[in-house]
Amino acid sequence: MRPLWLAVGFLTIFPVPRLGEVRDGEMKAASAFYPVAGYLIGAVLALMAWLTAALPDGLQGAILLAVWLACTGLLHLDGLLDSADALLSMKPVAERLRILGDLHLGSFAFGVGFAVLLLKWQLLASNPSPWLLLCLPAIVRFGLLLPMNRFPAARPEGLGARSREGRVAPAFLLALPAIFFFPWVALAVVAAMLLLAYWAANRLGGGISGDVYGMLVELGEVVGLLVFVAML
Repeated sequence: MRPLWLAVGFLTIFPVPRLGEVRDGEMKAASAFYPVAGYLIGAVLALMAWLTAALPDGLQGAILLAVWLACTGLLHLDGLLDSADALLSMKPVAERLRILGDLHLGSFAFGVGFAVLLLKWQLLASNPSPWLLLCLPAIVRFGLLLPMNRFPAARPEGLGARSREGRVAPAFLLALPAIFFFPWVALAVVAAMLLLAYWAANRLGGGISGDVYGMLVELGEVVGLLVFVAML
């Protein structure tokens, strides 16, 4: 059960048993259970959508956004902000990699973060299906494994390097129910994440990092919501 608990403990704030030090190869094994962490986040979102159904749409969207961020401990948002500063910088590759590891936030981070959160709130205020909210986080966390396996690590010492070469086949089986119910959403999410990863890898000298993984999750969720709303 350690890989399952590692996946849940890494990707969410939900309580897990005390696991001690993470051993070599365990983060790779944990990647098979990324969709499970997604389903747990989605279950909280679906429940919250049902509980807040009587509220005005804008207020419900704001609550759902806050709960979504809270469930992840803002892990992926942090990656989005760091990635924005590095990837949008008109600097050489080495300087972009340095910016990626910098704890300080610049103007690109604030601008991109504001725009993404505003868009996500507006999409959540459009009253998306609770079933989509249940399934979308699992779809996105399965989709993340594809660029993780496709592109090398931008920084060999980072967490992204320890999580590479994830278990795609078992993760796909776990995400399959969500993909079955929302195939067009899943296709759009996977395509968008691969294209964004390709762009990021070109900006970082051929590889991507853990921060880029966070960016892919945040933007993959936005794409999934956008496609669902557009199909209504």
